[in-house]
Amino acid sequence: MSATPDPIYTLADLDTWNAPGTSLAVLGHPIKHSVSPPMHNAALARMALVDPRFATWRYVRFDIAPEDLPVALEKLHARGFLGINLTVPHKIIAFDRVAALDPAARPIGAVNTLLRTPGGWHGFNTDGYGLATAIREDLGRELSGAHILLLGAGGAARGAAVECLQRGCASLTIVNRTRANLDALLAQLAPLSNGIPVHGLSDLAASAGVPSEASAKEEALVINATSAGLKPTDPLPVDLAALAARARPAGVYDMIYNPPETPLLAQARALGLPASNGLGMLVHQGIRALEIWSRAAVPVDAMRTAVQAAMAAR
Repeated sequence: MSATPDPIYTLADLDTWNAPGTSLAVLGHPIKHSVSPPMHNAALARMALVDPRFATWRYVRFDIAPEDLPVALEKLHARGFLGINLTVPHKIIAFDRVAALDPAARPIGAVNTLLRTPGGWHGFNTDGYGLATAIREDLGRELSGAHILLLGAGGAARGAAVECLQRGCASLTIVNRTRANLDALLAQLAPLSNGIPVHGLSDLAASAGVPSEASAKEEALVINATSAGLKPTDPLPVDLAALAARARPAGVYDMIYNPPETPLLAQARALGLPASNGLGMLVHQGIRALEIWSRAAVPVDAMRTAVQAAMAAR
């Protein structure tokens, strides 16, 4: 194993893993962009001042290809890892590979947090909680009663859509270029809508606009749950200027946090729209995950400060 402060481990490292204490990890592909290790380790260091047992807890990152995830989960369990976070592209893949599911994760069809039990992994999804809390803090808005324009139909979008419906949004419009994925998500959400209008669009530009019930006084809140923006060459997931010409968005929340300003957020700020990246969501979903693993109070300020420092260093 590497001796660098924040190494990237691989599947092969699990064959010889012998780290002392309690191990936690985040799995992704790619994983280089993740700042979860410094965030969680800062919280654990603070928690150790109150409870010495956390002094031996460590959180690391693994780059695991999607086809290797089943084997990786088996090896991580065998090596005694207590908890796992999952990021792109593993959230949906892992859903059918856990021994038990938290009831709140079942309608989402994706998991981002795993807790070790003797019989296997127990799956949770903390993304929705993180999203709702971050939007409240960063944009001053609630999902409840809001008209939502959600971009994407993957694992992150699933969690966001379910959270929006469970919190009683006014309407939900989902935009995704791949119609099959969009239709699958719409079918999954149908039993959860409880009368809330849910629409799907594969081409927002070609449509007549957001078919929500939003009026001029109740514009849609745009949430980007796609990966468009991770690279500077990525196209915009939606043209906010064209959208604003029809109905000015109430705000824009991009789940991407690295880079801190995506082309979507840059356009939002140029148009004078309230906007925020996904850093707050990262912090709050991480807080909930660490609470699940530790069953202890988690220092929010330590996690937020560590994330901000890690992002500034990059």
